[in-house]
Amino acid sequence: MNTSPNPCMSCGACCAYYRISFYWGESSEAPGGFVPIEFTEKVHEHMVCMKGTNSYPPRCAALRGEVGKQVSCAIYENRPSPCREFNVYELDGTPNSRCFKLRGVTPP
Repeated sequence: MNTSPNPCMSCGACCAYYRISFYWGESSEAPGGFVPIEFTEKVHEHMVCMKGTNSYPPRCAALRGEVGKQVSCAIYENRPSPCREFNVYELDGTPNSRCFKLRGVTPP
């Protein structure tokens, strides 16, 4: 298990690289939804994405700070499933190759 400081607190590359799309039922528009609707935009009938990530260059509307320096998420407790599932390390402790590639570093 890795005990290094979490690079997500300074990185934010994933929030400024991918379209963050997810099932519309996660949005606060749906009963039981939790992602604030004002941070989403419709992709199609069943999918929404985080505002700012459906255009080029993408940058999530909830991302605060400067990528690579210091960042945070304005809706961290209510972030959608793709954000919850994208981690520096996989569940088995192996490095997430997409994360390390985005940061331009070699996995340990």
